[in-house]
Amino acid sequence: MAGGLGTRLRPLTYAIPKPLLPIGDRPILEILLRQLVRAGFGRAFISTGYKGELIKSYFGDGRRLGIEIRYVEEQEPLGTAGALALLRPDLARAPFLMLNGDILTRFDFGAFLARHAASGAELTAAAVRHQVTIPYGVIRGNGTTIDSIDEKPTESYLVLGGIYALAPSVLELLPATPARVDVPELIQRIIARGGRVERQAIDTFWIDVAKLDDFERARQEVETWDDL
Repeated sequence: MAGGLGTRLRPLTYAIPKPLLPIGDRPILEILLRQLVRAGFGRAFISTGYKGELIKSYFGDGRRLGIEIRYVEEQEPLGTAGALALLRPDLARAPFLMLNGDILTRFDFGAFLARHAASGAELTAAAVRHQVTIPYGVIRGNGTTIDSIDEKPTESYLVLGGIYALAPSVLELLPATPARVDVPELIQRIIARGGRVERQAIDTFWIDVAKLDDFERARQEVETWDDL
């Protein structure tokens, strides 16, 4: 999924779309595609929107990277899952992987998809542990009584990591005419009809390159990788 505006990375994204921002010697999306090739994937679909012509011009048909690339274009923003409706005939035969085009990780994509296919789940989400520090003293107690104060506590949550494995049956839950659908809404639709949704933990490096400080952190991390 590579159609976002990348507004939080402006001014960098005024000129080029976020998936083409260079991390080291290569754009974010090229790093992802090279990882997919090493994991054994032979075909990728890229959903484009903002400055999509630059993405198509850079990657072409994918031959240079050793993977077949096809493109679909979002005429209007379709969220984090709505573009799947444009790919319904191509994805109807086997479980498939869906990635946000602005993440960097050392996660094993091939093993992730294989575990999903063996699980029987309709959707498996890769989950990241995210910690949030509350910058205040948090009151603990009942009613009007204060029993204790936790000064600036840190809470830990599992959050979606922008990596999903899906069964073809999930495509039935998308509208016939492409419309905006985000992953949380799609997951709720699966659960509502009795389908199973699972999670797998990302236990290695992961970053969503969403803000300028994320971009700098990603650049520093990738400098340590020797397999790009």
